[in-house]
Amino acid sequence: MKIVLALALLGASALAATELQASPFIAAADSRFGATIEGAAVDRAGSIYAVDFDSSAAQAGLVTGKQRLLFKAPGADALVNGIRFATDKLGAEEAYVVDAAQHQVYRLTGRQGADGTFAGANVFCKDSAMLQPNDIAIAPSSGRIFLSGMNYTSDSVVGNGDLWTCDPTGAAQRLGQFHRTNGIEVSPDETRLYLSEAENKGGAVVANRVLAFDLDPASGAVANKRVFVDFGKLDSTAAADIDGMRTDVNGNLYVTRNGIGKVAVFDPSGQLTAYITTPSIDSVTNLEFGGPKGTDLFIVGKCKADGTKGCVDVYHGTAVGNAFHDLGSSSGAGSVPPAGCGKTGGRRRRR
Repeated sequence: MKIVLALALLGASALAATELQASPFIAAADSRFGATIEGAAVDRAGSIYAVDFDSSAAQAGLVTGKQRLLFKAPGADALVNGIRFATDKLGAEEAYVVDAAQHQVYRLTGRQGADGTFAGANVFCKDSAMLQPNDIAIAPSSGRIFLSGMNYTSDSVVGNGDLWTCDPTGAAQRLGQFHRTNGIEVSPDETRLYLSEAENKGGAVVANRVLAFDLDPASGAVANKRVFVDFGKLDSTAAADIDGMRTDVNGNLYVTRNGIGKVAVFDPSGQLTAYITTPSIDSVTNLEFGGPKGTDLFIVGKCKADGTKGCVDVYHGTAVGNAFHDLGSSSGAGSVPPAGCGKTGGRRRRR
C-alpha cells in the first residue's frame, strides 16, 4: 500500500522521467568558492564562471580551468549574483553582472584576451525600486536583459517578487510583480520568457512553479501569463525551491531544485523528461552549459561534504546550451537533447 501511494504522489509524468547522474567536478577540498556559489554563466570559449569567489559576496570567478577572479564589485555592501555574457554590435565579448544589494547591473567591457578579465566595469542599469535583482536573462536579437528579484518573507504576497527589463540604453522598466521570483530564462527563439515563482506560508515553502509568458524581445513586453509547470502537482516537491534555469538549443528547460539535489529537465511542452542528480551538491543553486562543444552542463551549489564551500558537478550530455550557441561558440546544428526531450522552432536573428 505504501509503495502504491508513493507512486501515485509522484504522478505519471514524473515516473516517465529518465534518471541521469552528474559527476563531481570541483570538490570541497579544491574549491575557492563559498557556500553561496551562484550565477553560473558561460563565455564564448565555453568557460564557466560563478559568484562567491574566495567566499566574497562581491566577487565572481572562473570555475573551469584554474580558478581565479573575474570581477569584484565596488562598495562595502555589494552582493553579486547573476552573470551573463553577450556579444556587442562589433562582435566584442562583454558581460553583465547583477548587484542585488545595490539594485543595479554592471556591464563589463574591454576583455583582456581569452578567459581574461575586463578592463571596464560601469553601471549599465539601476533602479532603487528593484527588489534585488537576483538572476538575469538576455534576448540577443534586441540586446535586452530581463531580471528577477525577491523579498523573502514568512508569508509571501504578490509584490515579494518582481520582473524587470533593461533596454540597450540601460533604461529600466518593471514588467510585473509576483510572489517570490528567482530563476529566469528566454527561449531559443525568443518567443517565450520563463520565470520561477514560489510562495511561503507560516514560514514554510508551500508552492514552487515555473511561469511562462509570450515575449516581444524588441519591446520587452510580456503577455499571456500561464503556469508552465507546478511542482506541487507534478511530483509533490513544492517545498523545494527553484533557483537557476537554462535552456538548450532545442528549447528544453533545465530547472535547479534547491533542496533535493537535482535538476529537472522539461521539453518545450512542459513535459518532465529527466532528473539529473548532483552527487556533490546539497543545495543546487544554478547551472550553465559550457566546455569546448557547449554540451557539458555545469551545476553549482553548496557542498554536501563541507557546508562552508561551493561545489561543482558536471553532466556530460549531447545538447548544446543556448547561451553558448548565442555567443557564436557552436553551430548547434544536429544537437541531440537528453532522452525524451523535444525541439522548438527555428533560430532567431542575431543583432
